Amino acid sequence: MKPVHQLPGAQVATVFTDIDDTLTTAGKLGAPAYAALEALQRAGLRVIPVTGRPAGWCDQIARLWPVDAVIGENGAFYMWHDHACGQLRTRHILDARARADNAARMERVRERIVREVPGCAPASDQFCRQYDLAIDFREDVVPLPRADVDRIARIMEEAGMTARISSIHVNGWFGNYDKLSMTRLLMAERYGTDLQAAAQQGQCVFAGDSPNDAPMFGYFPLSVGVANVLEFRDRLPHMPRYITREAGGAGFAELASHLLLSAHSPPAFS
Repeated sequence: MKPVHQLPGAQVATVFTDIDDTLTTAGKLGAPAYAALEALQRAGLRVIPVTGRPAGWCDQIARLWPVDAVIGENGAFYMWHDHACGQLRTRHILDARARADNAARMERVRERIVREVPGCAPASDQFCRQYDLAIDFREDVVPLPRADVDRIARIMEEAGMTARISSIHVNGWFGNYDKLSMTRLLMAERYGTDLQAAAQQGQCVFAGDSPNDAPMFGYFPLSVGVANVLEFRDRLPHMPRYITREAGGAGFAELASHLLLSAHSPPAFS
C-alpha cells in the first residue's frame, strides 16, 4: 500500500466512503470528519457513504448530512434527498413482499445464532433494518474472539445467507447484492455513469476499513484504507491501494485534505 499523499486525486469527482471506523472514531462522528464531508461537497465533489448501517440511519443521513446519496445495508438500497421536490427517495433492490418473507427467515437464523454463540446480540439498530440481520460482536457487547465471529458468519451461510464481517457486526442477508453492485446501479441510474469506466479513469475513490469493504478495495484503482484497516490485513482478500497515516475519522479527513489540495482548493476544516 502506498501513502495516501501519493494518490492521484486531480480527476476525482466522486468520493465513496464506509462509515463505521472510517468516518467514525471509537463510535463517534467527530467534527473533522463531518467537516471533511462538507468541504468535499462544497468543492464540487460528489459524496456518497456506502455502509452496512440500516435504513433508519440512512434516512437521517440522506436528509441531514452533506452527501449526495447513501447506500445502506451493504447494498440493499440507495437513498437520496430530492431537493427539487423536498422529498426523500429510495431505490430498493427487493419489493416489500420479498423483504417481509426474508425477515421471517432471518428471525429463525437470529434465534440459532443467539443460542449457539454466547455473548453476541442482535445489533441495537436491528429495529430499523429492512433487509439484513446484524449481529453485534463488539459495538454494545464485550468483544468476542475471532472464532465466535467466524461462527456467526458460518451459521448465516449455512442458512443460505450472504454474510459479511464489518468492524463491529456480522451482517447477513438473502440475495446476491453487495456494496459494489448497488454502487454500480446508483451511478448508472442517478448519474448516467459507467462505474467501471469512471473508476479506471481515476474519477472515483473509495475509503474503507474492514472485510466487508474488500469488494470495493478490489474494484477501485483509487481505494484507500484508513490506518486501522491493518487490523484486518489477514482477513482481506483485497487490500486497498493506498493508506492514511491516521485511523478512523482522522484518516478520512487526511484523504479529504489531499483531494482538496489535488483540486487546488484549500481544506476548509482541521
